[in-house]
Amino acid sequence: MSIEEINNLIKSDPSKINSLKGFEIISESMVYKILDLFGKNALLSMLFQIGAGPGELIAKRIKESYGREEFEILEALIVLMRELKEFYSLKIISADEDDEKVVLVVENQCFLREPIKHRSKLQFGKAFCRINKGYFETAFKNLIGKKISKIEINFLHNDEEKDVCVEKLIFYK
Repeated sequence: MSIEEINNLIKSDPSKINSLKGFEIISESMVYKILDLFGKNALLSMLFQIGAGPGELIAKRIKESYGREEFEILEALIVLMRELKEFYSLKIISADEDDEKVVLVVENQCFLREPIKHRSKLQFGKAFCRINKGYFETAFKNLIGKKISKIEINFLHNDEEKDVCVEKLIFYK
C-alpha cells in the first residue's frame, strides 16, 4: 500500500475536529488520573491553583485598566463579570449584608458546564469546579484587597431546569 493510499484512508476534514469533546475527555482523564496518583487533597489543591493563576492575571489586568488598586465588593463583581461575558453568566438571586460579611447567592452558568454534562465521572460542584473556585476567590481577593479578610465560594446545588449552578459567595469583612 502506498503512502497516498494510506493518506486517503486516514484523511479527515480538519473543520470537523471536535475540540470541545477532546477537552472534555482530557479534563475527565486529568481529574481522575491526578486523584489516582496523588489523592484527593492534592487534586483539589492543584485544580484550585490552576484557577488561581488566571484569577491573578484578570485582577491585575482590571486594576491596570481602571488605574485602581481596590474596588468595593459589588463594584468588583460588576467589573469582573463584564470582563468574563464569554465564559460566565451570573445572576444574583439574593443578597444579605451585616457587619461581618456580605453574602450573595447566585446562579452561575460557566464554561465548564458543557464538559461536565458530557462526562459521566465529572459532577457539578465537585473536584473539577475547584478551577472556578480558585479563579473567583483569587480574583475577588485581589480586586477587593483589604476591604475583605477572606472570600468563600460554596456550591449549593445544580439546577438542571435552569442549566445553572447555585452558589453562595461570602465576603468576610
